[in-house]
Amino acid sequence: MSLQPFVNKKVLILTADGRTLIGMLLSCDQLTNLVLGATVERVIRPPDDEEPSVEVSHGLYVIRGENVAVCGLVDEELDASIDWEKVRGSVIGGVRHS
Repeated sequence: MSLQPFVNKKVLILTADGRTLIGMLLSCDQLTNLVLGATVERVIRPPDDEEPSVEVSHGLYVIRGENVAVCGLVDEELDASIDWEKVRGSVIGGVRHS
């Protein structure tokens, strides 16, 4: 499947090492190399952690295709309605290659 229909739309990327990145998809190629603009990394803390979850701004961000595990469109209205500092969850593990 081509990611071309997602260009200039807000996407969420789960990376092979378990990071969650949200940004505007500016460009992609046949190897799934991605360029994101206004990129934010969401660091969701486990329930027993006293620190709040955080969003770390990265700005313009390039992701190599081999590091992309999942790419999907973001429902911007739903996303804006969530207070991400209060969200808790288990750590997403990385991708295992056998």
